[in-house]
Amino acid sequence: MKNKKNNPIKKNAKQIEIRGLVQGVGFRPYIYRLACDNNLSGWVKNKTDCIIIHIEGSLENIVSFEKKIGINPPSASRIESIDIKKIQTKDCRTFEIIQSTSSTSQITEVSPDIAVCDDCLGDIKNHNNRINYPFTNCTNCGPRFSIISEIPYDRINTSMNEFKMCDSCMEEYKSPENRRFHAQPNACLECGPEYTLHTGEAKITGIEKILEIISSLLIDGKVIALKGVGGFHLICNAYNNLSIDKLREIKHRDKKPFALMFSSIETLEKEALVNETEEALLTSPQRPIVLLKKINHDSLLPNLLSEGINTIGAMLPYTPIHYLIFEKTKIDAMVYTSGNLSDEPIIIDNDKALEIFTPLCGAVLTYNRKIVNRNDDSVAVVYNNKKRIFRRSRGFTPTPIPASINVDGVMAAGAELKNTFCVGKGNHAILSQHIGDLKNLETLEFYNESIGRYKKLFKADPEIVAHDLHPDYLSTKFAEESGLPLTAVQHHHAHIASCMAEHNLDQKVIGISFDGTGYGDDGKIWGGEIFLNDLCDYKRIFHFDYVSMPGGEKAIKETWRMGISYLYKTFGENLIDLDIPFVKNLNKKDISLIISMIKTGTNCPETSSCGRLFDAVSSILEITKISRFEAEAAMKLEAVIDIQTHESYPFEMDKTINKTNNRIININPMIKAIVEDIKKEKKPDYISAKFHNTIVSIIIEAAVIIREQHGINDVVMSGGVFQNRYICEVAEKKLKEKGFSLYTHSKVPANDGGIALGQLIVAAKRRTKCA
Repeated sequence: MKNKKNNPIKKNAKQIEIRGLVQGVGFRPYIYRLACDNNLSGWVKNKTDCIIIHIEGSLENIVSFEKKIGINPPSASRIESIDIKKIQTKDCRTFEIIQSTSSTSQITEVSPDIAVCDDCLGDIKNHNNRINYPFTNCTNCGPRFSIISEIPYDRINTSMNEFKMCDSCMEEYKSPENRRFHAQPNACLECGPEYTLHTGEAKITGIEKILEIISSLLIDGKVIALKGVGGFHLICNAYNNLSIDKLREIKHRDKKPFALMFSSIETLEKEALVNETEEALLTSPQRPIVLLKKINHDSLLPNLLSEGINTIGAMLPYTPIHYLIFEKTKIDAMVYTSGNLSDEPIIIDNDKALEIFTPLCGAVLTYNRKIVNRNDDSVAVVYNNKKRIFRRSRGFTPTPIPASINVDGVMAAGAELKNTFCVGKGNHAILSQHIGDLKNLETLEFYNESIGRYKKLFKADPEIVAHDLHPDYLSTKFAEESGLPLTAVQHHHAHIASCMAEHNLDQKVIGISFDGTGYGDDGKIWGGEIFLNDLCDYKRIFHFDYVSMPGGEKAIKETWRMGISYLYKTFGENLIDLDIPFVKNLNKKDISLIISMIKTGTNCPETSSCGRLFDAVSSILEITKISRFEAEAAMKLEAVIDIQTHESYPFEMDKTINKTNNRIININPMIKAIVEDIKKEKKPDYISAKFHNTIVSIIIEAAVIIREQHGINDVVMSGGVFQNRYICEVAEKKLKEKGFSLYTHSKVPANDGGIALGQLIVAAKRRTKCA
């Protein structure tokens, strides 16, 4: 290479290490093209902890290359750090992608599964060997986490390894100008995975024939089990009452709302309100289920899909097979729910799916590629124009949460319900996909299997295990049986710490944790807690006054029991003479039995739970007396709010200056006022609004008192109650009006799905502080 004066241009060399989400997202091909465009030589390769680049050329071209790395990287990538250093030249003549290496115990990120891109959707229409091919993908889209068993992310380490690329696919794979350049799951009709449709004894292959039969079955109201990216799903025509009834029968799911997959954003907007942030989330590479407000009109969708709820769980297609089915059937929406029975994990094995679903469904659609990592659909919502994750799984995991402190060697076992676990690696907290409720053998096996896989995949070697205080949680028992040193973390402290970890907070905060159930320091059931806390420890400043839970866990399902309990606490035995429909419509013997249980303390654990308070009010208003699915009472109470009502009810809060903790929030005055409003025949929507406003008022007043007495201005809110749109939106607005710095969840669930992250960060902080 010569300059204009025929003097040789001095060659420079640099080594560049890029960390973040840079494997499985087309980053090496991107670097290859960028290097060639800048007339540079050298190589790029994956290591277990980064992308490493050796670059040679003129200093001007190298500087240009460095500046352009972060300008237009692959859409699914995320650059966390770029380290550059000068090195000796090696007289490279060309630029190459070379074989990956595994030479360190550190790791890079593993890409989540990504929705099919528009280019690939175009290919299934006009690409010769990809016409209607349901596994079409490229470097910008397709399966990632669901197929990987080890890193670095190369085909040999995925379940695509058994499929040998044909000459055409191999040519794409090797061509720098092709968007399938080094796309590890690359495949086509000639060489890739294929679907088989099972209808009783028959096995049908060939995608055109399969689509024809599926279309006929869906139109006829049949339920189909379909193998998706991270597991099986059950689908049916969302406009057919009989098929929905059949699906509820298969799932043993009486009233819980179903998620719907719509054919397009246009068909979705006929049924739900969608703002710009919600649309961006719906159409993002992650493609979660998004909870949207229903449009208030006569819908073509059956009411039994989500009876009594004013929201709809909606999603858009994210794999080629979804688009192909919609195109063939011309149906606008399908019910799209996890392929499992009751509370078991989503099924991933073909044989098990055929055994269970063949007698129950019209057909079972399988394919011949193994799902390595089970991964259910994620669930999200937008409040105050901010994305909130309710269930973190497909599309989001296993992307780590950056930690403000070293979490290496720490593992967190998580909670009992909505379980996730978390492993620490350096300054990364790697939160697992949604595991589910640890109440049966199948879910526990999934839990144990996934922990083993994460330890292997991320080269994690735990030295400490953090766990919940509850001694009977299966996650606690897992921790105890690990043989490692243990750190117990109180449930609601973990809630607040998880939100602090998400925002990299490491200071004292006002922690407001409202949820359904959590084991307290005093052995009682907490759930309405306001703390002054940091990552290490907490003081319980305020909490809802204890009330009995007649029948223990039975009171969570039979919510009328909590209604009686709150009325008894407020009115004593006189409750039986209250002139309100709730009391009149109950059997007097049942009321007397509950009163007797409370008086004697028979199977009546005490709770400060905010969730149980929602249950009680919903029951007293006769909205929901029996909860047929989790949080039904609270959801239906929220659904009837009259947003034009800004009044609230009275309550009592101890403002004693020299009292530092355990101050009671007395809501007896509110219960009395609710009863009076019922007697005055005030509508449930009015009472519900006043109740919700009261919860917000309690949050604001407690925060103001703690700020005045302790000088803390940072407020952190976490717990399942903050999945309530109204509470979350109004509390955020009012706290900001009062000048508070407010932190709420976005990347991690506010519910128990975020507990493991909080446990991990608390254990790591305590280790550091005590070291």
